[in-house]
Amino acid sequence: MTQKNGNPTYPSSIALVGNHLPRRCGIATFTSDLLEALSTLSDGTECWAVAMNDMRRGYPYPPQVRFDIHDGDPREYRLAADFLNMQSVDVVCVQHEFGIFGGHHGAYILQLLRNLRTPVVTTLHTVLDNPGPGERAVLAELTRLSDRLVVMSLKAGKILMEVYGVPRGKIVLIPHGIPDIPFMDPSFYKDQFGVEGRKVILTLGLLSPNKGIEYMIEALPQIVARHPEAVYIVLGATHPHVKRAQGESYRQGLQLRAEESGVAAHLMFHDRFVELRELCEFLGCADIYVTPYLNREQIVSGTLAYALGSGKATVSTPYWYAVEMLAEDRGKLVPFRDSGSLAGQIVALLDDEVERAAIRKRAYTYCRRMIWKEVARQYLELFREVRAERSVRPKVTLQTREAEAAASDPPPVHWKHLIRLSDDVGILQHATFAVPARHHGYCTDDNARALIAALMSHRQAPEGPDFVELACRYLSFLLHAFREDTGRFRNFLGYDRRWRETCGSEDSHGRAVWALGIAVELAPSESVDGMALDLFQRALRALPALRSPRAWAFSLLGLRAYLRRFGGDTRARGVRDLLARRLFGLYLHSAAPSWPWIEDVATYANGTIPQALLLSGAGLGRSDMIEAGLRSLEWLLRMQSDPRGHLVPIGNAGWFPRGGRPARFDQQPIEAQSLIEACLEAYGITRDERWILEARRCLDWFLGRNDLNVSLVDFRTGGCCDGLTPDGPNRNRGAESTLAWLLSLLHVRALGASATETVPVETAAAI
Repeated sequence: MTQKNGNPTYPSSIALVGNHLPRRCGIATFTSDLLEALSTLSDGTECWAVAMNDMRRGYPYPPQVRFDIHDGDPREYRLAADFLNMQSVDVVCVQHEFGIFGGHHGAYILQLLRNLRTPVVTTLHTVLDNPGPGERAVLAELTRLSDRLVVMSLKAGKILMEVYGVPRGKIVLIPHGIPDIPFMDPSFYKDQFGVEGRKVILTLGLLSPNKGIEYMIEALPQIVARHPEAVYIVLGATHPHVKRAQGESYRQGLQLRAEESGVAAHLMFHDRFVELRELCEFLGCADIYVTPYLNREQIVSGTLAYALGSGKATVSTPYWYAVEMLAEDRGKLVPFRDSGSLAGQIVALLDDEVERAAIRKRAYTYCRRMIWKEVARQYLELFREVRAERSVRPKVTLQTREAEAAASDPPPVHWKHLIRLSDDVGILQHATFAVPARHHGYCTDDNARALIAALMSHRQAPEGPDFVELACRYLSFLLHAFREDTGRFRNFLGYDRRWRETCGSEDSHGRAVWALGIAVELAPSESVDGMALDLFQRALRALPALRSPRAWAFSLLGLRAYLRRFGGDTRARGVRDLLARRLFGLYLHSAAPSWPWIEDVATYANGTIPQALLLSGAGLGRSDMIEAGLRSLEWLLRMQSDPRGHLVPIGNAGWFPRGGRPARFDQQPIEAQSLIEACLEAYGITRDERWILEARRCLDWFLGRNDLNVSLVDFRTGGCCDGLTPDGPNRNRGAESTLAWLLSLLHVRALGASATETVPVETAAAI
C-alpha cells in the first residue's frame, strides 16, 4: 500500500482487464481513460492493463499494456491469471461486456477470474433485464467471483438486484468518466471544421445499424426547411466487427438515403476514429447533440456522457441511460424510430436559444461529478475498501489432492530447495519464486536456523545429503560473523562478502547462541563439536547485556541444549538462570487474566516465549514458570484459531496489540514453527497428548488447513512460500520460510523416535 499526500492508503498495484486503445471501441477508450486517470491521481501506485485482442496479430499497444489475450483462446486466460498472480497485483478491475470475451456468452473470462488470488472489481458495461440462460449463468458466476460490481446508472443496479438477485452491498454506482472540458460557445471551433455560421447537429461513435442514424436523416428535411443553415455531422468509423462482416454498406445506404431526401449537402460523414483532443473539438462546435439509438436496453453510453459533460443541448431516444441522464430537463427525449419527433424537438431547440442555453448549463453542471479525476477517486476508494476487506475475508481456494494427502500424514522431508539456497558462504536470505536472489545476500539469523536444520537432518536421515558439510558451511558463517572485540554477531552480509553493519540485532545474537547450543548437543564429530563449543562460550559473555525478550528466549533454547551436554558448566547455568528470571519477571509485570503475555503487543515467533518459560521452569524446578508457559501458550493457540478449527497465525500487517484484534494477514511460517516447538515442549513436560494434536494442527497450516485452504509447501523440493496473504501464498521461497517448514517437519517426525532411531526417508528426498 502507498500513501499519497494525506489521502487514504491506496493499493500499490492495480491492473485493468478490458479492451485498450489503439483498438477502436468504446470500452477501449473507457479502459484507457480510466487507466490514465488512476495513474495521474494515485502517485506511487503502479497502474497497467491486460488487453483483449479480437485478432491474432493484436494491436501496437502503449507500454502500460503489459499483457494481451487473444479473446478466442481459453488457454491465454489462464496464462493471464498466472501473470497477474506473479506480479502481486493488489486489485484487478475487469471491464465487462459479453461480446469482448471469448466462449459462450463471454464465459472465458471466468477462467481468468477463478484463478486469480487478488480482489476483483468488475465494471459492467451491459446489464440485460431479460437474459437468456447462458447470459444469466455467466453473470451469476461473475458476481460470485467479483468482490464488487460497478454500475454506471441507477437502473443497472436495480436490474442486478431484481433480476439477478445480487446483494445491494455488492453493487457500487460510479458514473461514466468524462474529460474535463470547459463550457464554451459552439462558434469557437466551427471554422476549423468548415461549418462556421451554421447550426451543427452532431452524433458521434462507432457506426453500426443500431445507432438509428437513418431516422435522423429522415428528420433532416423538416429541420432544414426551418433552418437551412443546419448541418448534421456523423463522426465515427464503422464498427470494426460490422465492417468485417458487411463492409461499408450501412454507411453507403445512409448516404444514398440523404441524396434521395435532398439533404446530402446538409450531411457530413467523418469516417474515422478520432483521438480525445479532436473529439472534444468536435463536441465543442455542436449546437445540438443527438443519440437516435434503437435499443431501449442500452445501460450506458460514453458518447452521451461526453456530450452532456461538454455542455451540449441533447435530444435522444429513451434508452435507459438517456432517460436517467436527461432527467430534470437536462435534455429532450423522443420516441424510438420517430423521425417527426426528432425533427420537432431539434427545431424547437434551434428556435429557442434561451432554452437551449439553459439545458446546456444544467447538463454541464450535473456532469461535473463525472470528470475522470472524480471518477478515478471513487474507483481508488473502492479498490482500497476491497483490498482491506480481503485482509479479513480471504478468498478460499480449492485444495489439491496432493495437499489433502499431505495433510493426513506428515510428508517426507525434502532438502533440494535448502541446498539450492546454499553456496560456499552459507544460505542466501531470499528467493524470487524458487530462484535464489543473490542481491539480498546472507544473514546470521538464517544461517543459525540452517545449522539447526542440517544437524537435525543428519541425526534423522544420515543417508540423505551430506549434512555435515552443510553444517560446516553454516557454522563457518557464524564464525565469520562473530566479532571478538564486541562479543557480538554481525547479521547482514552482502553478496559481495562485505558486512553491511558493525553489530547485528540482539535477536540475531540470540539465534546464533541457540544454533551453537544445538550444535554442541548434536554435533556429529569432534571437529564440529569443538568449533561450536568454542564459539558458544565466546558468545555467552554478551548475553547478560541483551534487552530483547526474544533474544533471551532464543538464547535459553541454546543454553538448554548446551547444558544437556555440559550440565556442569556453572557459567552457562548462571546465564541461564539470569535470562529465565528476566523473562519470567517480564511476564509477571505485564500479564493479566485476559492478556497472559510479556508485552503489550504479540508480534513474531511468539511460540518461542512460552517454550523458553517451559524449558526454563523444567530446568530450574520452577512450577510457576511452567504454569506461566502453559498459560501463555494456550492463550496464543486460542487467539490464533479460526472457529473452523485451523491455525490463523498473527499477521505482520499490524500484529496483535493489547486491547485490539490480531491482524489476519500476512501470516508467517515462523509463527507456526515456533508454536509447534512450544507445543512439543509442553508435551515433553506434561505428557498431555493434546499438545501433540496442537502441534499437528500447526503443521497442517503449512499443508493447506489454513484460511485459504491452500498448501504453502513445494512437496518436491521442500521449499516453502514466504507467507500467506489475503490473495494466496507469497510465491517467493526464501530461507526463513523454507527453514521454518523443514524445522517444523523435522520436529514432528522426530516426536516418536529415540535419539538413535532414524526417520524413514523416501528416496525422492535425497539428492
